[in-house]
Amino acid sequence: MDDASPPPLLIRNARVLTLAGEGPRRGAAMSNLAVLDEADVLVRNGLIDQISEKLDPAGANVIEANGRVLMPAFVDAHTHACWAGERLDEWDMKRRGASYLELLKAGGGIMSTVRAVRAASEDELFDGIMNRLDWMLRGGTTAVEIKSGYGLTTADELKMLRAIARAGDAWAGFVSPTACIGHAIDREQDGFVDRTIHETLPAVHAEFPGITIDGYCEDGAWSLEETVRLFEAAAALGHPLRIHADQFNSLGMTSAAIGLGARSVDHLEASSEEDLRRLATSNTFGVMLPCSGFHTDGRYGDGRRFIDAGGKLVIATNVNPGSAPCSSTPMAIALAVRHLGISAAEAICACTANAAALMGLSDGGSIAVGMRADLLMLRWRDERELGHTFGGDPVDAVICKGRVIRQSD
Repeated sequence: MDDASPPPLLIRNARVLTLAGEGPRRGAAMSNLAVLDEADVLVRNGLIDQISEKLDPAGANVIEANGRVLMPAFVDAHTHACWAGERLDEWDMKRRGASYLELLKAGGGIMSTVRAVRAASEDELFDGIMNRLDWMLRGGTTAVEIKSGYGLTTADELKMLRAIARAGDAWAGFVSPTACIGHAIDREQDGFVDRTIHETLPAVHAEFPGITIDGYCEDGAWSLEETVRLFEAAAALGHPLRIHADQFNSLGMTSAAIGLGARSVDHLEASSEEDLRRLATSNTFGVMLPCSGFHTDGRYGDGRRFIDAGGKLVIATNVNPGSAPCSSTPMAIALAVRHLGISAAEAICACTANAAALMGLSDGGSIAVGMRADLLMLRWRDERELGHTFGGDPVDAVICKGRVIRQSD
């Protein structure tokens, strides 16, 4: 990519959701978007340079907001955007009554994508990632976490991670890779769990030291005991931890993850009231994925209870070919407001400032002097429309690292 700095850019007369402040927001603070009702934002050398009224710098390109909402670009902190193949036949089976867990236990679901990924080249995986990232960028997402997990052999997991790393180097935005090596159980490999822990994990550690390690603790996938073994081995090597837990069944992984110091527990649809409370009072983020509930079984995490208990909530798309074929953060926000019991302001915080904090993106997720100029402008003058209006395209302009990626006429 061309690293030359773009010319100065002035966004004039905007309603600015700054989300400025220290650290991730939790509890009641998630409703405070630190709004400036009318302000100009000057971008220089890819960073926020000034935020004030009636700025008039010489030589700047100007976007006239006319009171529209300017906010931090979306941060999608849980995706499986590296895959091959499709799952349309399984979708037809689901429509005829097969459950997600039934498909998984029958060798479908994640395993059908595993077979397609193993047959794909690294270049094919890279091309697929780039296509999806470009769709997401046009929709206002400038930072994305991408997991491996559809390889389930050492060679294929490394192939996925290399493709993800290449995409991070090539894309305009920011990519955070995650090694989801505990995503499913390959029952055709003898001793699969031990092989993952003693072969795949060390190989990932050697090539990608410090990368986050993830797994899926669920009936038909990794058991509680197996997941804890993987995580203890990963933590001993210095890797941060994230975990898929409580999607369909509460198996005790949320409590174990807190004890292991995991950065996040993701899904939480089946979490008990006590586990949500413990998670909310810990240092671990709770990540809820409403697109999955919408597409799979109509169940959603209790975002209202989690925030009211003081939790650090993140909302993400979980875009993947099976349980959440949706890369739209605005759609995730609309679903979160309807089904997680949270406000539009809380949902916006959950996919900007809090998502950036989860991903360790210290210069993203808010609008403040010195922060990276990753911004989007809505076509509305009231941000609550993000929770109210669904479908279509709510974004009038996208700015990534100070460059205008798209702008409506």
